[in-house]
Amino acid sequence: MQVPNSRHALIQQFQFKQPVAYHSDSLKRLQFLQGEHLRKAAVLIGFVERAQGLHVLFTKRAHHLKHHPGQISFPGGKLESYDSTLQATALRETHEEIGISPHLIQIFGQMPELPTISAFNVTPYLAFIDSSYTLNIDYGEVDDVFEVPVNIVLDPRFLNSMTFDINQQSHRVFGINYQNHFIWGMTAQIIQAMQSQIVQI
Repeated sequence: MQVPNSRHALIQQFQFKQPVAYHSDSLKRLQFLQGEHLRKAAVLIGFVERAQGLHVLFTKRAHHLKHHPGQISFPGGKLESYDSTLQATALRETHEEIGISPHLIQIFGQMPELPTISAFNVTPYLAFIDSSYTLNIDYGEVDDVFEVPVNIVLDPRFLNSMTFDINQQSHRVFGINYQNHFIWGMTAQIIQAMQSQIVQI
């Protein structure tokens, strides 16, 4: 198994492969959304080059938020009428939530849309964030910002999963433990698909 730990290796392994669908067992609980109008949203998967290798940027959502309070997530949010594209949404939301300027962010790829329990269709964008970035956190949206080594984020051995039954149907949930954080839900679904596309086993 080869986890890319440099800019060149990550771009090469992501762009040279076809996008991978999200795990079917993790989408079953969203079947009730079929035929519904889902709002558009975008998130930014930010990779940061450090001396010891690549890291991935995560946020912890504020506990008072209506959707997914307290969960670990990628910065992002819903498409607004003044956003020219979903990519612009990801950049704007990253700036508004944690203060990283768009000129420090270089987007190099995107993943398929992912429907969520909160009735959004979320498009993840992969990007490099300049390691000189400074934070200006909007604590109305975000409680914390932290980085996780890519050797943990993209290594399938650190991604746990469990299944549970609802209405006689099996569902799968993914999760990663890192220090005092537990990454699960939509964020872990994205990570699982990203691993499947990028990591060479």
